[in-house]
Amino acid sequence: MDYDIFVIGGGINGAGIARDASGRGLRTGLAEMNDLASATSSASTKLFHGGLRYLEYFEINLVRHALAERETLLRAMPHISWPMRFVLPYAPEMRFEGETPTSKILNVVMPWMKGRRPMWLIRLGLFLYDNLGGRTILPGTKTLDLTTGPEGAPLEDRFKVAYEYSDCWIEDSRLVVLNARDAEARGADIMTRTRVVAAHRTGDHWTIDLDGPDGARSVTARALVNAGGPWVGNIIHDTVHVDSTEGVRLVRGSHIVTRRLFDHDKAYFFQGEDGRIIFAIPYETDFTLIGTTDAAHENPDEKPVCTPEEAQYLVDFANGYFKDDISTDDIVWTYSGVRPLYDDGAKSATAATRDYVLKVEADGGAPILNIFGGKITTYRKLAEDAMDKLAPYFDDLPPKWSAGVAMPGGDFPVEDVAAMIAGLQSDYPFLTPYWAGRLIRAYGTEARDILGDAKTAGDLGPDFGATLTGAEVRWLMTREFARTAEDVVWRRTKLGLRLDADQIAALDRWMAEADFSTLAK
Repeated sequence: MDYDIFVIGGGINGAGIARDASGRGLRTGLAEMNDLASATSSASTKLFHGGLRYLEYFEINLVRHALAERETLLRAMPHISWPMRFVLPYAPEMRFEGETPTSKILNVVMPWMKGRRPMWLIRLGLFLYDNLGGRTILPGTKTLDLTTGPEGAPLEDRFKVAYEYSDCWIEDSRLVVLNARDAEARGADIMTRTRVVAAHRTGDHWTIDLDGPDGARSVTARALVNAGGPWVGNIIHDTVHVDSTEGVRLVRGSHIVTRRLFDHDKAYFFQGEDGRIIFAIPYETDFTLIGTTDAAHENPDEKPVCTPEEAQYLVDFANGYFKDDISTDDIVWTYSGVRPLYDDGAKSATAATRDYVLKVEADGGAPILNIFGGKITTYRKLAEDAMDKLAPYFDDLPPKWSAGVAMPGGDFPVEDVAAMIAGLQSDYPFLTPYWAGRLIRAYGTEARDILGDAKTAGDLGPDFGATLTGAEVRWLMTREFARTAEDVVWRRTKLGLRLDADQIAALDRWMAEADFSTLAK
């Protein structure tokens, strides 16, 4: 038998399960048809958060589990995740026509408040948010006077009061890569650009047909995990041919990135008159990230894009709060991802559950675990629960182990980031403050492994622009599965915001012509 567990899909759920399984000593393989995190897992709003608005849908357990996970994850990856404060302006005159259970109750028992989130409801939600999951690192909620504080300066004058609460930022695509790297370090085989063409059950094992860079081949596994994200249904029906009544609801979430719209480092949580919410978040030092939308997306093979209508919606939404209006001309980049939500029959995409559902199908033989839905915040718990589901098919499965275990480069305390940036710049004086900060935030303690014994920037090889050098690209190709310029500038980093088309094309040529055996030395 080649593997104990074989995972289809290299998004956050697949990479997280591969890490968990290999950490328990199971022979683990993972196949991703494109690059790691090439779909949903690189197109999130990039937050480890409990989901404040999910309380309106009474998803208490989901919020509790997500809140408890925030600090567990933060401790394991303080380089790619960090605490962030969110400002929720209160506008008593704001109205919406939402379909949440909360709004329906208010419409019946308090008709004079129809369509309005009252202050007591917001305060109750934030109280639950502060206390459901436990906190030791993140500070709790407080009230802000927007008429005097810097948080109010960018907002329209009608906003006088806001509530400030805590969540965490996460570099989503780097999270996937680090999980895959750690899985590989623990013995897993990570196969990118490798498609699972077919899989069929033969008694106590699966035979899996692969098509990858080295051609077609077949492997065997005792258990199969379908972590295909938006393609989970296609895999069930077209690849493994098993019967399942479960399904996913594909929902497109689009984001826009603009020039920096405010000077402080806090994010905003904005409520809309349609009952939806968006975030406006400091992004990559010089930009602001605004999102997200919820729109039906029928075909997973159709590349999601932010439509002009979605971009205008986000611009108009933000302009309802910011003093200085923006326009679509201020957008420097957009991205969109398809969220594979479990189809629970909800009337709207906004109301559909964000919790995950795990279903094992064995039919008297080798099992397949199908994964529906999930949030990036709960990926580690999902992996543990997935292993619990598969435990009956393995003798003496080792216990859970991943909580708090550092990701590659994350073996330092949360509070040491500033000192690490200063130390790196001191030891490598040619680094600018931005460059040193970017390297620590991406690679943590491994930043020094990339820089090695360099005395000048010239010692790091070709300069591709925006502080990206040959030494860093070499690391990304040999350690982080990168193969193209797109892998580097949009998933391993976000330097595509700073590089022009000619620079990206030059990087692509260099990577295509690089001798991989030489790079690895």
